[in-house]
Amino acid sequence: MARLRVRTWLWRFAFGLGALLVLAGAGAIAFDHLFPMPPGRGTGRAAIVLDARGQPLRAFPAPDGRWRFDAAPADVDPRFLALLIAYEDRRFESHPGVDLLAVFRALGQAIGAGRVISGASTLTMQTARLMEPSPRTLGAKLFEMARALQLEWHLSKDEILGLYLTLAPYGGNLEGVRAASLFYFGKEPDRLTLGEAALLVALPQSPERRRPDRHLEAARAARDEVLARAAAAGVIDETAAREAMEETVPPARRPAPFVAAHLAERLHAADPERSVIGTNIDADLQARLEALAGRRVSLLESSANIAILVVANDGRRVVASVGSADYFDRERNGPIDMTVAVRSPGSALKPFVYGLAFEDLVCHPETIVVDRPTHFGGYAPRNFDHAYRGEVKVAEALQLSLNIPAVAVLDRVGPRRFAARLAEAGVRLRLPAPDAVPSLPIALGGVGVTLRDLVTLYAALADEGAALPLRDRIDDPAGKPAMLMTASAAWQVGAILRDTPPPPHLLPGESTAAGRQIAYKTGTSYGFRDAWAIGYDHDYTIGVWVGRPDGSFSPGRMGRDAAAPLLFAAFGMLPPPGAEALRRPPPPPGTLIATHNELPPGLRRLRTRDMDPVAVVTAREGGPRLTMPLDGATIELDRDAEGHLPTVALRAQGGTMPLIFLVNGTPVATARFRRQAEWQPDGLGAATVTVLDAEGRAASADFRLVGGDR
Repeated sequence: MARLRVRTWLWRFAFGLGALLVLAGAGAIAFDHLFPMPPGRGTGRAAIVLDARGQPLRAFPAPDGRWRFDAAPADVDPRFLALLIAYEDRRFESHPGVDLLAVFRALGQAIGAGRVISGASTLTMQTARLMEPSPRTLGAKLFEMARALQLEWHLSKDEILGLYLTLAPYGGNLEGVRAASLFYFGKEPDRLTLGEAALLVALPQSPERRRPDRHLEAARAARDEVLARAAAAGVIDETAAREAMEETVPPARRPAPFVAAHLAERLHAADPERSVIGTNIDADLQARLEALAGRRVSLLESSANIAILVVANDGRRVVASVGSADYFDRERNGPIDMTVAVRSPGSALKPFVYGLAFEDLVCHPETIVVDRPTHFGGYAPRNFDHAYRGEVKVAEALQLSLNIPAVAVLDRVGPRRFAARLAEAGVRLRLPAPDAVPSLPIALGGVGVTLRDLVTLYAALADEGAALPLRDRIDDPAGKPAMLMTASAAWQVGAILRDTPPPPHLLPGESTAAGRQIAYKTGTSYGFRDAWAIGYDHDYTIGVWVGRPDGSFSPGRMGRDAAAPLLFAAFGMLPPPGAEALRRPPPPPGTLIATHNELPPGLRRLRTRDMDPVAVVTAREGGPRLTMPLDGATIELDRDAEGHLPTVALRAQGGTMPLIFLVNGTPVATARFRRQAEWQPDGLGAATVTVLDAEGRAASADFRLVGGDR
């Protein structure tokens, strides 16, 4: 009978337990349905841009203004996790979200003492509270327990821990272990010392009362308590704990990282939902180049600025990008990223004109070309120094950056073909107007490009004529190569540019490392607005721009004097060159190597299609002709009471509408119905006006503006 009663009791207990479990399961399902997992407080994340080694360059706060970065257990030092679990939740790995042993212990202590002695919150419960903050009431605590069970049901332990590491408060607007590590220690949390790890374990318990930038002693005491408890539990040894207690506690927050600011801003704007952006930037090189730009810009006028771009030829990785000398200098328009600003390249495109001519066998470096005043139809370019050398070899014409030979060669290559080839290589020339067609002035800078465009093109010269897109992010695809020119043509251009004499005034103590075989070219845009220097060796391509971001006139600034010394200084800051960078590359198979007398007769002199001596001043049939100002004219201007100069009338005859007027290479207006425009000068001095018609025919004139009180 007794055995029967026991058996009956066991059956009833089992039935009751089963019913209880069924009710609990049903309740859990109902709770999960009625109260689905919350998206979490502050679901927006801050973004951080990293260099090639994973070190922070620049950070951007979350939309709510908080520094909150995603973090996972794999992102932090293992000692931090060991201290965290030992201090907060020793049975984290085994309980289902609620630690019943801790709950019963806390209840017993509270009943015996008449007050709360210890808490029973698990890391999962704390995570639930961080995701959905609520007042500290008994009902809220019970709801928090239910949420913790729900979290354990849906997520793994690592996922729960990742949420805690992301949302834990650290005082002020810092949330999560990555933000705290970055702003207190200036590094990622996977490289914490034991003392630093202990401090970051202690702060979330009372973030405002323990934050070290306001309560240094409280922060130190809390850190030492974590270390002492970890040593007592056997998580760390006593010696390690004592040594960690001797570490200094940071007395202030560090400023947000701010390196490669323009590039980081551009990448973040392109993908604002991405919380971590890895780049190819070398932070050390970037910092050195930013310092170089800062030193050099102090020698310029207050409105001028500097940009520097460095690309590793292998893979076209952007390893340094200085958008301006000082991001915060408003007078210099520092926030503008001048690596992507469209500017006139001056003579910087000439090497590619010659390269395509070498490819087409239009000419050879030893070919003789005539440098003299010449009209190409109605277009009459002038050399920069207004001097002419007569008969010169093509190699010399490129090294001296002579204008007449470059235009003559482009006339043979064809402006449209030239622009199309550059477009195929990934560089689109910005013409003066949307409906404009490429014409001869593009050889001298009558077109818009960016510093990134020029570095893309020169890097192709370094890579046997193969162009590839620049890669900013570490996960950017390599892209498919496009042939800018043949390997032989690229080698011939490079051989000429390597023999270009170095700039006369290198910066003191900042000259390039000896032995680098640097091929480089300078450029100066009309009105001295832009000074360029772009160069390459076997390993790197570097571009430098100096000028005024607002595009205003810069008296006397030239690429050779202003930008080239910076270029060579930047090469001197690169890692030591390898053997390949110290010797000249051999010519590719099939390259025509010959002296002038050894050339085939057809290559000994440049054959031109439409070159007339200046004495025969005729426009191409039907092309435009300038009637105001006339070539060689001097125009006297009187300033108004406020010191402003009056406008200058520009007029033309002939040509197919619309007409585009350019002064000093900058578009002034597109005349669609009338053959005239008004130009507002920004200063006195020499100027060049060019008019282009819809078929690419051009005419130009040099004139001079003088003051009425001269």
